[in-house]
Amino acid sequence: MRATVAVCVAGAIVAMGPRAGAREWNFDSAQPGTLPSPWSAAQTGEGHGSVWKVVEDSSAPSGSKVFAQTSSEGPNLLFNVCVANDTDQQDVDLSVKFKAIKGANDQGGGLVWRYRDANNYYIARMNPLEDNFRVYKVEKGKRTQLETADVKVPAGEWHALRVVHRGNRIQCYLDGKLCLTAMDDTFKGSGKIGLWTKSDAVTHFDDLTLDTPK
Repeated sequence: MRATVAVCVAGAIVAMGPRAGAREWNFDSAQPGTLPSPWSAAQTGEGHGSVWKVVEDSSAPSGSKVFAQTSSEGPNLLFNVCVANDTDQQDVDLSVKFKAIKGANDQGGGLVWRYRDANNYYIARMNPLEDNFRVYKVEKGKRTQLETADVKVPAGEWHALRVVHRGNRIQCYLDGKLCLTAMDDTFKGSGKIGLWTKSDAVTHFDDLTLDTPK
């Protein structure tokens, strides 16, 4: 699929609570410095990186603990992934709050869904260093862009990212605004959900929510 470029103007973070029946992870009951069960770290590509753990962050949207990719050593082509092993869902309404902390090669991050393994999944991510918001597929370890939008959001602040995937239609929101719509049939079945950063991007995540699209 050939990607198109849109311009999306994101506003302030939009506070949205989970619906009844949705699953939510806010990591406040986890021990700092640990990778909470049933989460597991993985990586697409080779190199040092993918160091995920719970850390303290007084600016967290809820509580004082967040989940973070903490390594700043990842090479440019490394994708840092962390997935919830007790999830297996096809159509998703998935959201998270994230804060880009630092990164010389890359910044920010986002969501993973329909994850089969470390080489096959979908990603939606925001990169404050590049001023763009994009949705990709990773198939057999190769990342292919499906859609992109030019958008500026400052690093060091919390923002909200949301993905709604029904069938083959993917809609991606940033701070409550629909920015990306793509159609793709690569991964039709269910899979795990998770979080993603690239290369040396150190990023904090909080209030991850998984629901079924209504």
